[in-house]
Parts: sequence; structure tokens; C-alpha cells
Amino acid sequence: MIVSDGVVPAIEVSDLGMVYPGGVRALKGVSFQVEKGEFLAVLGLSGSGKSTLLRCVNRLLDPTEGSVHIFGEEVTALRGSNLRKLRCRVAMIFQQFNLVKRQTVMTNVLSGALGRSRLLPSLLLTFPQAERARAQAYLERVGLPDRGDSRADALSGGQQQRVAIARALMQEPQLFLADEPVASLDPALRHSIMRHIEILNREEGLTVLCSLHDIDLVTRYATRLIALRDGELVWQGLPENFDQGIFKEIYGQEAEPASNSGY
Repeated sequence: MIVSDGVVPAIEVSDLGMVYPGGVRALKGVSFQVEKGEFLAVLGLSGSGKSTLLRCVNRLLDPTEGSVHIFGEEVTALRGSNLRKLRCRVAMIFQQFNLVKRQTVMTNVLSGALGRSRLLPSLLLTFPQAERARAQAYLERVGLPDRGDSRADALSGGQQQRVAIARALMQEPQLFLADEPVASLDPALRHSIMRHIEILNREEGLTVLCSLHDIDLVTRYATRLIALRDGELVWQGLPENFDQGIFKEIYGQEAEPASNSGY
């Protein structure tokens, strides 16, 4: 592990590779670091390996090659209770929200605390009042103070993603992963969700690793960028250094940026 000035990176990915059953290679030799407090965005075409990368970081997938360290701990081979402890520290939100649609908003948020709950109460979905108060506070924080009793599927897409953020906060995480968190939302809602994530990063100091398609969002919210193409890391740098030449290197020479991207 590379340690700079005695500070351990939040994430260190080393020579990461992933081959799915059937021989489809999703990642090849990917190496990078995420420093504590960074907002690192992952760019790339659909199928470039972005989602696979995030799922390898929190061990929803087991990489076939390389290693991942989180806050200095190698997590690639964790199993059982050690893996559960890791997932309490690493929260993740998804493109499709991954809420239990028939459950109430409050129950979905409270499920973020299951990792530290005793077995029987967690099976019965019973939570102490202190946890319920925390869940209500997080709903207020994401602008949904009166929706706790609503079914999750009664909410709009943007509201469901805000519930997912509140659920993630119930984990009391140190690291926040977001896999295309606004891809399913209307353009008008995307900045609203990204601002919530930005506040977690800028004001609360959570380290963020977020995959995104929209170049405008990437350069607006990220503090640093990496880019994947065909499962390989092809570029990393600062938002202010991202230009049309790099855009074409990532997305192909025939690709054209959106007219309002500034490239």
C-alpha cells in the first residue's frame, strides 16, 4: 500500500481485474487511489466497467484479480462478519434506488441500521425509538419530513433517491459510493440529488466515489476524475484539465459533447 505523508488513502485499488462467468472481461489492471475527503467521479461509456468497479469496491462482486484496500484494510478476501462490518462503513446508492417498494419510507430508511442491530429485532424490523428519531432526522435532512408513512413506490423517482440517501446515512458510513445515482431522473432533478451528495462530501467530510455519465455534473461536483474505457483506466486528473481531446479519448473520436458542456 502506498501511504503519502503517513496518511492512509480512503480507497486503494491495485491491478483490479474482473472476469464474469463465460469469459467476459469487465475490468483489467485498474489501479487508483481515493484520498480521504475526495469526491472522485468515474467516467466512461455504458459497459466500460464503472458499475463493476463500484461493486468490487464494496464486495457486492468478488474481483478475480488484484486487491482493494479501504482505510488501510484489505477487503478483497473478507467474509462473514468482517464483510458485514465493512458494509456498515461503506454506504451505496444505486441508479434504480433499490428500495423495498411495498414498505414504508420509514422502514426503508431504518433498514440502513440493520448492520448494527441484534438478529431478532432485525428479522422483525423492530427498532428502538432512538433509531426512529435518527431516521426521521435524516428524512428531514433530505426534504421529506412528512413522508415516513408513505409507501416507497408512492414517491417520485427523485424522492425515492433521497430516501436511498437517508437510508445510507443510517449506516453512519465513512465512505459513500453512488452508482449512476441520477441516470434514472429527469434533468431538472439531477442537480438536486447531486447537491445532497455534495453536502455529504463538502460539509460532512464523507469520501465519495461516484460513477456518472453527464459531463456537466462531473465537472461541477467532483474534485477529481478517473475514466474507464473497455475496462481499463485511460485517464485521471482534475475537472479543470478535462477538455475535448480527453473527452474523445474516453468516448471515441466520433462522440460529440453536449452543446452546453463547454467542450
